[in-house]
Formats: sequence, structure tokens, C-alpha cells
Amino acid sequence: MIKFIIRHFIKNHQDVENHDVRERYGILSGTLGIICNVILFVVKMIIGLLMNSIAITTDAFNNLSDTGSSLVAIIGAKLSRRDADQEHPFGHGRFEYIASLIISFIIMLVGIELLRTSFSKILNPEPVVFNVVLMAILILSVLVKIWMFSYNRYIGNLINSNVNRATASDSLNDVVATSAVIITTIVGKYFDFPLDGIAGVIVSLLIIYTGFNIAKETVNLLLGMSPSEELVIKIHEIIDGNPYIVGSHDLKVHDYGPGRSIASIHAELSDQTNIVKAHNIIDGLEKKVLRELGVDIVIHVDPIGEDEVGPID
Repeated sequence: MIKFIIRHFIKNHQDVENHDVRERYGILSGTLGIICNVILFVVKMIIGLLMNSIAITTDAFNNLSDTGSSLVAIIGAKLSRRDADQEHPFGHGRFEYIASLIISFIIMLVGIELLRTSFSKILNPEPVVFNVVLMAILILSVLVKIWMFSYNRYIGNLINSNVNRATASDSLNDVVATSAVIITTIVGKYFDFPLDGIAGVIVSLLIIYTGFNIAKETVNLLLGMSPSEELVIKIHEIIDGNPYIVGSHDLKVHDYGPGRSIASIHAELSDQTNIVKAHNIIDGLEKKVLRELGVDIVIHVDPIGEDEVGPID
């Protein structure tokens, strides 16, 4: 279903390296998230109030926080595609990481508040009014969240978006949380024990844990992480694959947001190579790395003696 939506709402959807296309992906996923989460919030809030269940009400507010997260994701997608300027020569791609960090804080704040309310329900338990029809509707809401997890994971992997991956992770936790609420509500019907409040505590802790993990991952990206081994191998393969390059070393990769990687590397070249020819070799390699890997690389030439490389044409 998500592929059908993408084909009809995103022009040139296959060009995922294009910043305009990436923005449209972000807006589409954020819009779908807002629509689904608003519906889930309203439905669960009504069910929670009718059944007098703090666990279901907690789950409803969890979906409301997801709505705010989707709004932040849309804003992040819009801001991250802004071109480089004098103050930000490497672009604004990290806005996407900042948006993800804001999402994590929203999630944790909601979790803390709901944890407080759930503890109150344990200390002052109130009977839950069980209703089969309302429980069936609640079960259907799990299917909606499974679909949201699926499309966010798909888009996240497709455009390499940390925001979508974070949202997918949150959606999966929502599936677990709502399932736990359903189970404890059904079981609580047959036992005189404050399972509703306990379920609320479990859901709240899960919400806080999700937010913490997203924040931890995003902070690592903002601080700078080592490039993936796969990327390192591919860059060296391209550089060292040229017959005039003896070897390469000192690779450094800087991440300025999805699709905005800047790198530098030292390439060893015979000191007997004509300067114009050396320039053309290096220029061609830089363009090849950018074309094949999407990495804007600067190659520094290290001239070495002929006795180390053999005769040069």
C-alpha cells in the first residue's frame, strides 16, 4: 500500500538522493503519521474514558505525542533541504537529526507524565468497565500501528532517514504497548488487582525507554561517528582500483545529514606523473566517488618515488 501511495504522491520517487524528493518523502510520512495518530488518539481517548482505564488513556496520549513528533518530522524535512549559505557552508542536513532529538524529548516527557498518573492509579485503583466492542476496536488499532511501523521503516531505509527509523521504532513499541494494555484489561476483568495501573506503568516505562534510545542514537550522529565499514571499503576500492594509484590512507568522513557526507583521503601517486595527468586522475576519482557513493570527497596527493611503484607510462 505504501508503495502505491509513494508512486501517486511523490514525483520522481526513485531519485532518493534528490533533496526535493527527500523532502516530499518526509512530508508524506509525517502527514500519514499525523492522520493515523490523531484518529488513534481520539478513538483510544473515548475508549479509555468509557472504560475508565488509565492504561488505555495513557496509550491514547502516547499516540498524541506521536502526532507532535510527526509535525516535527515535517518541519525537519523542510529545513534540512535548505541550501548551504555563508553561515552554514555544509548545508542544513543536520536539522533532520535535531528533529529526531526533539522527537525523543517529546516521547520521554510524555512517558514521565503518564508514569506519574499510572502510579496514582495503582495507589487509588478504580474499576475498569469492560466492553467487548470497544476492545475489538482497540485490537484494530494495533493493526494500524503495525502498518505505520512498516511504512516508516521502508521509507527510513529507502532515503536513509534517521527520523523515519526513529518513528518506526516508536510505532513498533506502540504495538507492544497497546497489546499489553489489551491483555491486562482482559485479564483484569477476572482478577481483583490493579492491573490497569500496572499496565499504565509498563507502557510509560516503554515510552521513556524508546525516547532515551532515540536520543542516544541521535546524539551520537550529531557528535560524529565512524563511517560504516562498508563505506570505507567501497571508497578504498574506487581509489585503489585506479592503476596509477599505489595506495590510499587517512580517510576521514564527516556526516552533515542524510545524503550529505564530505570526506578526505590521501592517495599515493608516483612523483614522475605529469601534474596535469595527476590532476585529471584525482579529479576523475573524486567525481566517481560522488557519483557512485554520494560522498563529496577531496583527495590529497602523496607523491612517492619511482623505485616504490615501478615505471610510469
